[in-house]
Amino acid sequence: MTIIAPLFIGLLFGFFLHKGGMTRYHKIVNVFRFTDMAVLKFMMSSLVVGMIGIYLLTDLGIVPSMPITPTYIVGNLFGGLLFGVGMATAGVCAAPIAAGSGEGRLDYIIPGILGMLSGALLFGLTYNQVYPAINKIANSGAITLPEVIDASHWLVIGLFTAVTIVLFYILERAIRMRADKTKV
Repeated sequence: MTIIAPLFIGLLFGFFLHKGGMTRYHKIVNVFRFTDMAVLKFMMSSLVVGMIGIYLLTDLGIVPSMPITPTYIVGNLFGGLLFGVGMATAGVCAAPIAAGSGEGRLDYIIPGILGMLSGALLFGLTYNQVYPAINKIANSGAITLPEVIDASHWLVIGLFTAVTIVLFYILERAIRMRADKTKV
């Protein structure tokens, strides 16, 4: 019974990824070309909505407490680096690969699924050697940004939302200016 909610949320997320065009290779590549910021806007908007939703549900008592896993700074940096290499190699990240594979797109199934399976295999084979070493180096415990800077979580959410809106504005202006220069 507990698997139904995550499956439903995953299905909705995949549906919105597909409907928003986020499963298309050109959408993702164009972020790095600074010509289409739709993926970045989708991700940043999802973060804002997620932060507001999680903290609102917690503050209202609908969700008793927010489980926070320990933060491993070295592990997060290393994992982010590996994720970046995998994304650059496949040309897309994991969510569009899953959604594109669901669409039956061979250009996602072959490199994406093979990459995910080989990554999972590599993780499984090296976990017992790598994880304890990373855990010893930098286990920061279960921390959140509001705790680190000793501020209200609503202040952090408000600042993050404001920065997101300003970033959207700056990016749109930059893209518009770039498009105007190419027309001349």
